[in-house]
Amino acid sequence: MFSSATKVKGQGVGSAYTELVQLLKKHFASDIDVQINKLSGSDISHYHTVDFKFYLSTFLPGRGRKIGYVHFLPETLNGSLKIPQPFRWFFSHYLIAFYKRMDQLVVVNPSFIDDLMSYGISKDKITYIPNFVSKNSFFELSKEEKRKLRKREGITEKKFVVIGTGQIQERKGVADFIELARRLPNIQFIWVGGFSFGKITDGYSDLKKVVDNPPANLFFPGIVERSKMNDFYNLADVFLLPSFNELFPMSVLEAFSCGVPVILRELGLYNSIINGYYLPASDVDGMELKVKELAGNREKLQKLHERALDASVKYSEDHLAQIWYSFYKKQTEMVK
Repeated sequence: MFSSATKVKGQGVGSAYTELVQLLKKHFASDIDVQINKLSGSDISHYHTVDFKFYLSTFLPGRGRKIGYVHFLPETLNGSLKIPQPFRWFFSHYLIAFYKRMDQLVVVNPSFIDDLMSYGISKDKITYIPNFVSKNSFFELSKEEKRKLRKREGITEKKFVVIGTGQIQERKGVADFIELARRLPNIQFIWVGGFSFGKITDGYSDLKKVVDNPPANLFFPGIVERSKMNDFYNLADVFLLPSFNELFPMSVLEAFSCGVPVILRELGLYNSIINGYYLPASDVDGMELKVKELAGNREKLQKLHERALDASVKYSEDHLAQIWYSFYKKQTEMVK
């Protein structure tokens, strides 16, 4: 494994990488020897991030099959980071060059297969394997545990709570989340995450002003250790992600795993992976209606809770373990 994803906290790439490493060590410790960021010979070199030193390593002997994890494309950087020209042009070309150095690419959303093909990458070199989360890390607490958790955090049992998570940036739709808090003052809103990339974050100046002085019903706890995220999901009645652009957000899977009903901005790329498991909304007005609808109808909230748990089974660690093992086995056979 080659990755620097965990150096920057609060981003989904690091979560996906951590989950996969833990899965392999838990399920296949006797079959797969996992080494991290080492240049010793291997059957497979799996690149999770596109560091230049990793790109250079692909030219060294003994790399085996080179696997690239596609967590983003040049166009998905829009709304995330402020990268001025000509650096944006250079990075976009470098990113595709990195992907083309791979023997096989893994995408977490099938909608990105066509995008990669448009860059001249053969479909035969692309495999779809969805993200997943472990029930050991994200799970629903009992009603009594939730009650104690709310008491600890100073939130009453009857207060309706909406949570969002991720980096604070324009692409994540945080401005709409803030607007919802302003429109619905009787509902508690919590956004867990921060400015992982500091001042180069797109929309930093405007968003920072609100983070420093939020509405009374909006709480920004900042970047939280992943080990503590389970508590935040269990505080919530609804998870809402107003993001404008995603691949397969880990935060949605984490919410599903905790049984939290999910509202998402209506994006076409969700249709092939989680359609039917969440409530879609096209804009902030639609999100407002959905939140009000669920806040006033416990029966609908319960049905969405059940859908979330169904989705968590489909994208569970146990379900994906064999898929990853078969994929790696096939790659090693191609080396031989």
